[in-house]
Amino acid sequence: MVEKLIAAYKLWHGYRELFPKETKYTLAEKIDLLLTECMEAALTAVFLPREQKRPFVHKAIIKLDTATVFIRVAWELKSLDSKKYAALSIPLSEAGRQLGGWHNQLLKQNSATTKVVAEK
Repeated sequence: MVEKLIAAYKLWHGYRELFPKETKYTLAEKIDLLLTECMEAALTAVFLPREQKRPFVHKAIIKLDTATVFIRVAWELKSLDSKKYAALSIPLSEAGRQLGGWHNQLLKQNSATTKVVAEK
């Protein structure tokens, strides 16, 4: 999952330099910040104990979803062409699926742990 985020960021990093001046220092900077914060949250979660991971995975999902919306806005404003938008969408959607699966797994594990504790 982190690999997909890194792949998406590497693509994005090349694309942001091509943004027109009117959106380069606003929209492109915001997208860059969101993607780096998403990677940071996901990497933090990797190294935490299981019971502490969920808030960071949730934060990564929110940052990724928000970045995806801003990337769509950039495409609609024609700051990002269709080929680049499509190429960027692939690793972003894969990372989103992986983060969602990780989040759901953590919810199930937390639910099972809470159930066991309640039965004792």
